[in-house]
Amino acid sequence: MSAGFCRDCFTHVRAGARRCPACGRPRLVSHDELFALSIAHIDCDAFYAAIEKRDDPSLRDKPLIIGGAKRGVVSTACYIARIKGVKSAMPMFQALARCPEAIVMRPNMEKYTKAGREVRQLMREVTPLVEPLSIDEAFLDLSGTERLHKAPPAITLAKLTARIEKEIGITVSVGLSYNKFLAKIASDFDKPRGFSVIGRAEALDFLAEKPVSLIWGVGKALQAKLEKDGITRIRHLRAYEENDLMARYGVMGRRLHRLSHGEDARIVNTERETKSVSSETTFAEDISDFADLDKRLWRLCEKLSGRMKAAHLAGQTVVLKLKTKDFKTRTRNQRLPDPSQLAEVLYRTASPMLRKEADGKTAFRLLGVGFATLVDADLADPPDFLDPSATRRAAAERAMDSIRGKFGDKIITKGRGFRPPHGAQGSDGK
Repeated sequence: MSAGFCRDCFTHVRAGARRCPACGRPRLVSHDELFALSIAHIDCDAFYAAIEKRDDPSLRDKPLIIGGAKRGVVSTACYIARIKGVKSAMPMFQALARCPEAIVMRPNMEKYTKAGREVRQLMREVTPLVEPLSIDEAFLDLSGTERLHKAPPAITLAKLTARIEKEIGITVSVGLSYNKFLAKIASDFDKPRGFSVIGRAEALDFLAEKPVSLIWGVGKALQAKLEKDGITRIRHLRAYEENDLMARYGVMGRRLHRLSHGEDARIVNTERETKSVSSETTFAEDISDFADLDKRLWRLCEKLSGRMKAAHLAGQTVVLKLKTKDFKTRTRNQRLPDPSQLAEVLYRTASPMLRKEADGKTAFRLLGVGFATLVDADLADPPDFLDPSATRRAAAERAMDSIRGKFGDKIITKGRGFRPPHGAQGSDGK
């Protein structure tokens, strides 16, 4: 007999019930293995757009797109816009063609990062085994928490989603299963405010007719190779032994074999770290002039530095990203002697790389800068005894940060930060 409960009042319900006998609401979840599963994936629903709608109720019933303007791409679209066919990573001109009445807003990464940390903190109050995947999603392992919370993991998760909605003002969707692979798949089933379950007994049948692209790590290139070999559905992979798949597809063959059988031995890794942090902007018009690009680079460096400081992070590798007018991407990087989080260090490293690329002949539609090889901020920017001026510049930047903290970001800036004549549409990456 299926176990079930009400997601609104958490009352246990009988299998087949359509409404909760206690509160009368229809948001019920039931499954034969519901109270035996403990691996979850939680994904915030249309996260960036949800935060903006939370902060501005007038947007609640309107289609909202977060991203760059005409030349940019969609970072997130609310569900009203998604109904019209708007998708993440879609060029903005296509999105607006499908939903011309949409309101477009620039991303506010500082606001989203703060909300993401608040969600994560609530997760960690439920279980210490939380593995963030990005700013708005994470795996949780609730094994062994039943005695602590006096409820099985499924009900604890339902209570967590209700708390996130009440205290942070956004909704999330939950996938619950016996491993990470299936939990992540389940979280996409019933968005928004979903709660979906995949148990052991049904896993093989559930996966059988699903496309191989559903398997984590199968991108377009591998999908095309698999299709060429007659493998389009997950059940097709089960016709091969693990060694055969490894002979055909290398190490990926082992993953294909195991996941196609619903097997995933990965644990929820609490030490998973963000590999890089970046900030980028897409221009309203292509730019080839170095001086113009360089001014924009400085503003990106200041923005990224602010995010690094807020997150208590430092990076030892500086990454420069450029995209030409024909959509070809150029990436350059340079390792620093010591980790840094300072805008000045970031700019002085990235600007010479930019000068080599911006020869005046090539026009660029996008510029980005990032920190990689991330470490804790305690290791950042040690005194440079061989270059006292570097130490003075660091002190000056800290002093500017202090002034901005008291009076606002626009109260003080460097001359190189003055805005160039034509505007740009920006979007932050992570």
